[in-house]
Amino acid sequence: MTKTNLAKAAPAQGPSTDGRRQRSDESRRRIVEAMLEFAREGNAKPSADQVAERAGVGRRTVFRLFNDMESLYREMHGAMMARIEDIKAIQIKGDTAEERLAWIIERRVRLYEEIMPIKLAADTQRGNSPFLQEAHEMVVQLLRQMLVFLLPKEVKDDSDKFEALDAALSLDTWRRLRQDQKLSVKNARRVWEKMVAAIIA
Repeated sequence: MTKTNLAKAAPAQGPSTDGRRQRSDESRRRIVEAMLEFAREGNAKPSADQVAERAGVGRRTVFRLFNDMESLYREMHGAMMARIEDIKAIQIKGDTAEERLAWIIERRVRLYEEIMPIKLAADTQRGNSPFLQEAHEMVVQLLRQMLVFLLPKEVKDDSDKFEALDAALSLDTWRRLRQDQKLSVKNARRVWEKMVAAIIA
């Protein structure tokens, strides 16, 4: 086929095509937001009918736009990461370990309170999802690398202290304080601060 014929055969990208794409993008966004809302409510596996009703789209639209769970998980993860950009941007200040750890705690409290419900819902499906497994490992390593970057040299060079801080400031520890031990954010934070102070003393 010549370039001329190819050009004639190519579909025109007119207003109707752009409109369909915009509607499709908006439907995808609403489906992802609906899934994130269900995750925050503790429902890790809502039905397609539930998702469609909350997103305000047809059941067929859900299956047409997300014909496999991996693509849906990927977009949910992207939306969640976009929501925490402001938290990640909180500046860590101070010259001493105590000062810097106070800011690290401030940032992690806000971060974990935002992502914990969604992360817990994702963890229930992680065994069946290569993407969720990969995302979990990425988050664990990212938090660890951030701690390496933010801590003063004398703390991170002490391997025992570093590993203790990495465990104490993990999402798993925060989840236990908040859910299993049923502490308020204020009380859980106070316990965290005492744990950290004991580690670096």
